[in-house]
Amino acid sequence: MRILMIHASEFSFHATEETSVAAAAGDVSEDAKRGSSGDSLVCFLSAEKKDEDQPAKVVAEAKQKILAHQGRVKAETLWLYPYAHLSSDLASPRMAQKILEMMWAAFQGAEGVPQLQRAPFGWYKAFDLKAKGHPLSEMALTVTGDDVEAEADEDAGESKAIAAEKKLRSRFFFVTPEGEEFPAADFKLKQYPVMKRFYAHEATGTREAAGEPPHVKMMRQHELVDYEPGSDAGNFRWYPKGLLIKSLLEEHINDVMRDYGAMRVETPIMYDYLHPNLAKYLDRFPARQYVLKSEKRDYFLRFAACFGQYLIKHDAQISYRQLPARLYELTHYSFRREQSGELSGLRRLRTFTMPDMHTLCRDTEQAKQEFARQFELSRAWMDDLGLPYATAVRVLRSFYDENRDFVRGLAAKVGAPILLEVWDERFFYFVMKFEFNFVDTQDKGAALSTVQIDVENCCQFDIQYTDEDGERKNPLMLHASIPGAIERNVYAILEHQAALMKKGQKGRFPFWLAPTQIRFVPVSDSHVDFCEELAAAWPFRADVDDRDFSMGKKIKLAEQEWVPFIAVIGDKEVA
Repeated sequence: MRILMIHASEFSFHATEETSVAAAAGDVSEDAKRGSSGDSLVCFLSAEKKDEDQPAKVVAEAKQKILAHQGRVKAETLWLYPYAHLSSDLASPRMAQKILEMMWAAFQGAEGVPQLQRAPFGWYKAFDLKAKGHPLSEMALTVTGDDVEAEADEDAGESKAIAAEKKLRSRFFFVTPEGEEFPAADFKLKQYPVMKRFYAHEATGTREAAGEPPHVKMMRQHELVDYEPGSDAGNFRWYPKGLLIKSLLEEHINDVMRDYGAMRVETPIMYDYLHPNLAKYLDRFPARQYVLKSEKRDYFLRFAACFGQYLIKHDAQISYRQLPARLYELTHYSFRREQSGELSGLRRLRTFTMPDMHTLCRDTEQAKQEFARQFELSRAWMDDLGLPYATAVRVLRSFYDENRDFVRGLAAKVGAPILLEVWDERFFYFVMKFEFNFVDTQDKGAALSTVQIDVENCCQFDIQYTDEDGERKNPLMLHASIPGAIERNVYAILEHQAALMKKGQKGRFPFWLAPTQIRFVPVSDSHVDFCEELAAAWPFRADVDDRDFSMGKKIKLAEQEWVPFIAVIGDKEVA
């Protein structure tokens, strides 16, 4: 970072017009577009490209040196003034704005700063300055971050939502199918082993992987999917059998969405960091992004289909008669730059397939109706996978108080206690969501199905509909992923089988997902042709084991491959 500090007897500025990167800083109030002061230390700041590697250390060193100089000149006001003209190797606008925000936060309440002021980022500005002219009135320096001991901050520049998620404080309850509510610590879970393990993970668990989960070995043994050493961690290669299973899951959710009345769309996988609405949304979503540079601009790889669908809905003409309106996309490439310690096979990965549906609803009552319908779609999906799961509902206290019967009614639908998490403050864009969570052999909880009631983004993205009276209004919006990430479905299936095998049962794929659904085993070579006729005629994925192995070995190999049905064909069967 390049810094030019001038001790001035008078300083004033006013913003004249926006530059092309003003969107990175969001809205700027009229009051923030001008300012003046008397005795001042004006710090002109240029964030450089190399600052992006360790922004926390750069900010810490800059603060240290600015405050040291402030202590010498004793100025009454300290100004932070973005000034790109000090360097020819500037940081990207997105990172420059982040670094300057970190600077502003670092100086808040700092000892030795009587009054702190700043000029807006991304605006052309005119300024008047009267330098005092003493030996310390002008000082230029370069800050690299190497001269200060700052704690390594992997999350520097993370979204406000991620920071909020870390600080999130809430209370847990259990709600029974009868609608009774109990503090979580007082509820006995002996009859509900899956929920007991899930709650233990919620209360005390971590996302960090503790050793390799068993599904990793299984996905390799069955030649489904494996790590790709030629790519970034958390990216995978899919083999034919694994891709078949993945494709069957994708086909099924496409059918479910079509039958539900969702209109399918396709949107880009990358978006401009400086798009005014998207820049704000990134701070409201708890995910880390991959950054892509193109023609000196920063783009982020999407972590869901939200952005593209928001922009489509913003441009659409929508009547109240068309609500609820559902858009759906199967994103084969969604990206979340999960922290390395959290990566664990197919449970948490960095590139995944996410079926994403967004539903516009007229009001809270219609949103609740859609929420309940999508809850049932999710239950049916979990039944199709044959997985045990624990239901969690997370809700804002004010919404819960107004819709208590609706929230508690979800426990009656599943016929088992649900874990209820209640927040006193809304940190995110939604006021309520549910999750169907699978608990694996390492007692890690993983959300599959989920639906959220979003009360913020239709206003943020200016999505409107026309009501009966001709007025334009903002709807509510539901975010839904009925199966969750497709890869995580495969993980859950394998982990569930690992748990059953640990109890002495034989592993098997759900019949509709098995790469080979039925294997015909001829007793002798003379029965092979008949087996091939059967395999060709049956409406299932069938094959014939004509290898020169014993009958016992062929059956054992079929069981090891988790073939659901094995048909031994001899003279009697031919007859």
